[in-house]
Amino acid sequence: MLSKDAILKKTNNGLDVFKHYIQGQWRIGRNFLNPLYEDRKASCNIYFDRRSGCYRLKDFGNDAYSGDCFDIVGKLKNLNCSNPKDFVEILEIINQGLHLGLDGGNSQPVVSVPPKPIRELKPDLTLQPENPKKAKPYSITQKSLSARETEFWKQYGITLEILKSYKVLSLREFKSENSDGKPFTFTALDNEPIFGYQGKRHIKIYRPFSEIRFLYGGNLPENYCFGLEQLPAKGDTLFITGGEKDVLSLVSHGFYAICFNSETSNIPQHIIKKLSYRFKHIILLYDTDKTGLEASLKHAQQLSDLGVKRLVLPLAGTKQEKDISDYFKLGNTREDFIKLFIEFLDTIYSETMSILKPCEIDFNNPPIQAEMIISINGVPLGTQGNLFGVTGGEGTGKSNYVGSLIAGTVRNANFSIDTLGTTILPNSANKAVLLYDTEQSEVQLYKNIGNILKRGKQSSMPEYFKAYCLTSMSRKERMQAIIQSMDKFYYQFGGIQMVVIDGIADLVRCANDETESISVIDELYRLAGIYKTCIVCVLHFIPNGMKLRGHLGSELQRKAAAILSIEKDENPQISVVKALKVREGSPLDVPLVQFSWDKDLGMHTYLGEKPKEEKEKRKETELSGVAKTIFTKQRYCTYVDLCEQIQSILDVKERTAKSYIRFMRDREIIQKDPSNATYFIVGHINH
Repeated sequence: MLSKDAILKKTNNGLDVFKHYIQGQWRIGRNFLNPLYEDRKASCNIYFDRRSGCYRLKDFGNDAYSGDCFDIVGKLKNLNCSNPKDFVEILEIINQGLHLGLDGGNSQPVVSVPPKPIRELKPDLTLQPENPKKAKPYSITQKSLSARETEFWKQYGITLEILKSYKVLSLREFKSENSDGKPFTFTALDNEPIFGYQGKRHIKIYRPFSEIRFLYGGNLPENYCFGLEQLPAKGDTLFITGGEKDVLSLVSHGFYAICFNSETSNIPQHIIKKLSYRFKHIILLYDTDKTGLEASLKHAQQLSDLGVKRLVLPLAGTKQEKDISDYFKLGNTREDFIKLFIEFLDTIYSETMSILKPCEIDFNNPPIQAEMIISINGVPLGTQGNLFGVTGGEGTGKSNYVGSLIAGTVRNANFSIDTLGTTILPNSANKAVLLYDTEQSEVQLYKNIGNILKRGKQSSMPEYFKAYCLTSMSRKERMQAIIQSMDKFYYQFGGIQMVVIDGIADLVRCANDETESISVIDELYRLAGIYKTCIVCVLHFIPNGMKLRGHLGSELQRKAAAILSIEKDENPQISVVKALKVREGSPLDVPLVQFSWDKDLGMHTYLGEKPKEEKEKRKETELSGVAKTIFTKQRYCTYVDLCEQIQSILDVKERTAKSYIRFMRDREIIQKDPSNATYFIVGHINH
């Protein structure tokens, strides 16, 4: 059957098509002159593209010729690959031209005639020089490096291996012509060596001790760039220097470097743009004389949009002390230059590092421990500078449970009160306690406050306790009101003990909007840190097992120090407090707290913890559900993969995930296959 995949399979992923239609002695991955038009610069190559699984052609001189084998044949036959009818015709042309026999063997043999260069398809003239320079004829006589020449390079730290890698030659003689066409010859002397930087169709001559130091033979590329071919695919820092010797010196000391023809030469932005994807830093490192300083400043300004920076060496700028080669010749080491570069980074990152300094952990001066404001059985739930989440379905008792937390902070110090099995840090300094309700009516909120004061054994509302009904405000106004009022009350009452936002989903337009959800949770987390308080976030969602639903729930679960879920027991008169997340320890090891409505007292009361058997049963049920989630997608799972998936699903640390795996093995939820050391699910949920 004639198809794209069939042709690729028959033609070595398209390589045979290129060989048939593109004549010449080209090699995969090497630049060559494109024979399909009057190409003057070898900037075209054929390579294997792993992403598409086929060979492609890339022409940097004329991108109109770039593409896979189908694009090239279409270009030759004036057909458009994106047109279905033309594409079928392209397939037929390739099938017949290469005698692939993919149309049922009915195609007649066709004599293959090499295509003529397409003169009528003229390349983009803007890519070609208007008056191309004539190549200078030249000849060279090469010789081995003398001891004196070796010592010349050695003083800059340049090794013989680097010279060989960068095709640096020692010449006995160089012959060429001047601009008037008159021949001339340079012969090397002991005190006047001649070196050559050899390119593909040119050579650049370097005579360090002669009056005429630089000249070239052949066709020097318009965008000459020494060291470009030797660069790695990716690296940390790339230096652009003023000359070839500086490149060689830097490379010999373990750095990446390139140079253009001279410091005053134009630096092509398209080359720097491509290099900026490969290197974290691109640094201009020119001479410290007047010409070098002015040129580097000019280039830094022109290339600033591409992130190019400028480093000035601590050298005098004299003839003997002006470039990186001189820097190493003076006795400076690689470590010295790294220190210089670190100082340079300190300069360009000074603002960021100043802001970051207070965030640095000083191990010799440990930070003040955050006070534990809310806890159960000594397990921290709500601490200073953190968020604490409370979630559950409608009618489970969330607001009453949260009311008991507030009551614990506003209680009369002369009485002990029932906080529904939760320990609350006393608000002895009478810091602000703030309640923002975004869901309930003003009448219902007033009733809830009455229950809070009754539980706290308070006859009147303390001045530091502020409650607000925000239902009449827009979502944007609600967030602004919370931010500004927190700031005011922080200063008015000397701090904030606790903040409760009953209904954080009403601070965003949609709880499934990832951007908006992240923004709100980040802002609340920031406020908790600034005011060193605990912000209790009530989310009216029914959790899915151990996970909260929606982007808002997921983001709260990531940032909160703890998440509690209030659920109805098998006995609907009883509510159960379950931990979905605790930052310190395992949520499945936190006791199950029970409370219910006491008609005589007119409030919910603490009923104690569920038996240990119930806690173990819950743990087994939850982990069975996790195992089912994991092994529904795959039949077998390695220990490492299983551990990572449990961490991701339950948002727990590695040590907790490992303890869960042990528990699941002990309870025979999962088993280990001794033949391949993988795990699989067993029992009634086996798939």
